[in-house]
Amino acid sequence: MSVNFFAGAQITDFASRHESFNTDSIIRDFDRRPFFTLYKDNYFVTGTELSQKPTRFNSDVKFQVSFSQRLTKTVLPWNTYLYLFYSQKTMWNVFEESLPLHDINFNPGIGLSKLIISKGRLIGKASFIIEHESNGRDGEASRSWNKVSLTGSVFILPDLMIHGKIWIPIIDGQNNKDILSYSGIFQGGIQYLSTNKRWVVDATFVKRRGWNLHFNTTVNVGFRLGKQANQFLMLHFYDGYGEDLLDYNKYHCRLRIGLLIRPTFFSDF
Repeated sequence: MSVNFFAGAQITDFASRHESFNTDSIIRDFDRRPFFTLYKDNYFVTGTELSQKPTRFNSDVKFQVSFSQRLTKTVLPWNTYLYLFYSQKTMWNVFEESLPLHDINFNPGIGLSKLIISKGRLIGKASFIIEHESNGRDGEASRSWNKVSLTGSVFILPDLMIHGKIWIPIIDGQNNKDILSYSGIFQGGIQYLSTNKRWVVDATFVKRRGWNLHFNTTVNVGFRLGKQANQFLMLHFYDGYGEDLLDYNKYHCRLRIGLLIRPTFFSDF
């Protein structure tokens, strides 16, 4: 009998390292993991608009850096732990003269997380987080908002995860008061890892405000570059609004390709 840890890019057999297991032993195993780790996917991709003829003005590079620092072991009430995180997403117009950075989105926050364990098996994680997102600009280009969010990830199969996130927005940016109509009020998604662990596919859908079926859609397909590596060749597709804060109310349908580096435990969204 074994307990499977879906470790982002790998499944770890818990029983092979422990003669007995229970909730406490699973938590102890998690406590021994690195305090500093990747948070969301880290990637560097380039591509263009699908709905237009490619030009140097509608083609770009998009990259994201994301990491977290766990501040405690699971000694807080209800076996929760506290962590800080930081993500930074950049839209870079590398094909234009002087290679200008179009927009940089800064996303720091603090969260409280709990592992979801059922019948001696780790099946997911739930988090309560407070986060800020802005593009650090002033004047008419300034964009900013905050979220108080509840997130969850559940493995319905060892190689299949569903995830969701809902937030209470606190909009402090004067130039993006209508951001919920474009950047959404909640999201959900699914992630699949192939049996041989070489392919990963995930799709995330962000529901825009309104009584309709309007979503911002992100789909990633990654191929692992080595059997033990956490680096993937990735195809990245985005369709909708809110891809970056500066252009939150502009529609884009873009396809990019590049390098993906994934967390080795949970991938957050």
